Amino acid sequence: MIGDSVNRGLIPRAVEKLFASKKEFERSFAGNVSVSIKVELLEIYNEEVFDLLDAEAGPKGQKIKIRLNSNEAVNNVVVEASSQDEVQGVLQLAQQRRCVKATKSNSESSRSHLLFTVRFELSSLTNEEMNRQGVLHIVDLAGSERLDKSGSQGTLLTEAKHINTSLSALSHVIQKLQEKSEHIPYRNSKLTYLLRDSLGGDSKTLCIVCCSPHQAHFNESLNSIRFAANASKVELKQGNKVDV
Repeated sequence: MIGDSVNRGLIPRAVEKLFASKKEFERSFAGNVSVSIKVELLEIYNEEVFDLLDAEAGPKGQKIKIRLNSNEAVNNVVVEASSQDEVQGVLQLAQQRRCVKATKSNSESSRSHLLFTVRFELSSLTNEEMNRQGVLHIVDLAGSERLDKSGSQGTLLTEAKHINTSLSALSHVIQKLQEKSEHIPYRNSKLTYLLRDSLGGDSKTLCIVCCSPHQAHFNESLNSIRFAANASKVELKQGNKVDV
């Protein structure tokens, strides 16, 4: 998601585009509008939501649990960024604080889901009716685990169970959206609860699925492809589908 200086990830590319749009808006309206870009970073670990931007968060402090109101986090740290470099600093901090451990399958296995949120707000200095706000969520999902391969035990086993359960909840939500069910079980996990606005209504959603070509990972790759196939059939609003 983040990449490096040579191969930049999805998040840096998206941030670059947003700052370019900010500059273009402010230039086009000759100083009559202001644009603010605010970022948040949340971690969903063992079905609890933590704020990675809190000063006390991370391995040298404590994970700051936050509560949810409606389908948004409450009282978490929101940083107003004035440049791409400032956002990059925030991302580096989050990478240091995110829960990552080694398993038999992966030497750097993410033990949580990472939710990076950007709020793009345009305010007119002359016409309040022009005020607009958009929200972009970029989610780095922890991969599902086959316990016989990962060898997870103890704390790792607990983490794996929560990861698999939340991913199953996401699959269930996508299934219900595909069926156009009257009830969508967003509340079955913190992940789907936080992503409710991005999974329904007039939102636009892109799903990127990473698969391994190695024969040993055939079953995991097949499950990922099946997930992508189901997601691609979801129509959020007429003419507005999930892109995979």
